[in-house]
Amino acid sequence: MSNQLYINEIQSLFDDVQRSEIFEDQKMMTDAVPLFPIVKINEEYEKMKDSPDFDLKDFVMAHFDFLGARVSVQREDHLPIKEHIEKLWDELTRTAYEEKGTLLKLPKPYIVPGGRFNEFFYWDSYFIMLGLKASGRVEMMENIIENCSYLIQNVGFVPNASRTHFLSRSQPPYFSLMLDLLFETNHDKGIYSQYYATLEKEYAFWMDGEEWLENNSSVKRVVRTAEGDILNRYYDAENAPRPESYLIDIEDHEKTTGDEFYRNIRSACESGWDFSSRWFADGEHIQTIETLNLAQVDLNCLLWHLEMTLAKSSSLQGLTEKENYFTERAASRRQMINKYFWDGNTNNYKDYHTKKNTKTPSEHIAALYPLFLGIADQEQAEAVAKTITEKFLYQGGLVTTTKNSGQQWDLPNAWAPYQWLGFKAMKNYGFDELAEKIKNNWCSNVERVYKNTGKLMEKYNALDTETIAGGGEYPNQDGFGWTNGVYLQLQQN
Repeated sequence: MSNQLYINEIQSLFDDVQRSEIFEDQKMMTDAVPLFPIVKINEEYEKMKDSPDFDLKDFVMAHFDFLGARVSVQREDHLPIKEHIEKLWDELTRTAYEEKGTLLKLPKPYIVPGGRFNEFFYWDSYFIMLGLKASGRVEMMENIIENCSYLIQNVGFVPNASRTHFLSRSQPPYFSLMLDLLFETNHDKGIYSQYYATLEKEYAFWMDGEEWLENNSSVKRVVRTAEGDILNRYYDAENAPRPESYLIDIEDHEKTTGDEFYRNIRSACESGWDFSSRWFADGEHIQTIETLNLAQVDLNCLLWHLEMTLAKSSSLQGLTEKENYFTERAASRRQMINKYFWDGNTNNYKDYHTKKNTKTPSEHIAALYPLFLGIADQEQAEAVAKTITEKFLYQGGLVTTTKNSGQQWDLPNAWAPYQWLGFKAMKNYGFDELAEKIKNNWCSNVERVYKNTGKLMEKYNALDTETIAGGGEYPNQDGFGWTNGVYLQLQQN
């Protein structure tokens, strides 16, 4: 029998399990591994489910394996934080040499984030690689790149995470940046040629459909503006409740009228920001989510980097036509980033509303990307640095937005990726003092929580440095891949 599970193969049972809430975490059932052929499980369920003494949870536990559904972290008391992280790399290492349940097969070992996240995640892995670089674990860095390449070559893109129900979306495209990180480590330019086909294939995924687009329209991840310019947006191929948050999505959908509510939810997940007032039309309520109407500054900056990397890779191989093509694409995108995302009124980068043809009001930390990647000019960088200082930097690190909506990617939470982006962005433009403050504020927060709890968390409260961060669909997670990575890398700088 095939060991790969697609949720729709057990849809009736899955729907009943999620709606009955027999598990506290909706992700639990998506991680289940069938113990018998799917056909047999479905037949037995249909035969037994209406019996007076039928117990749904007993049935599920008898027919599925849940081993490994959570990542358990072992601790030694009073271990210094860096030693603890070094031990964590081994504890968070997993392999998936064969398909098992919804888990996709991957050719190399990898690091999982931790807690309820027991699979390979795309953009998390870049920030994990920062720490692996600091730890001198070059082979694991190479493994992560090889796994991403395998997924791009076999699936067409790197899914959000390595499970079958994530095959409709990706995450922020960090593969080209992963190559830069490995090059900084081993100084081997050959990696850019080695993974050229992979870079091209990922680019094709993000640009799919652009050639047929008319002005003021969009398809998949591509938008053509009213003026005929090409931008990109986050997207998901499916418009249905997310299996891992099934009941939450259904309940939220009941309070909205939008046809594309589920796709908007899923598209926000492709950004990694699930969820934030950044995506809400009213800036407050998830029922007004409109991710599909926005072109995002972070995504377009990352695709500029991908275009630049493709130009460099082409040059190294003497592919002059390709080099010229990608150089022109990158130059054009750089202009578009300035034209559509720079807000001269607030002197900050914003997302662009493609239906209203205007910048969005949300102030968010993704404004760091043009500085992180060196796209901004000095004057723009100074303005962003001023905004960061005045509105985003708190005692416990950089917050993601200026609004407290109760969503986890809003105030007061400080997430590891943006502490690194903030530090590097400020260093790039000579704001060394601000860079050090970002680093020290967040690192001291991480150290405080570790001292009090023995844990490294998924996110931190930047305002109230007495408590642990909150908000969102699930409790704060312990592990934690990208926190470990960013902390170690910041400590080396």
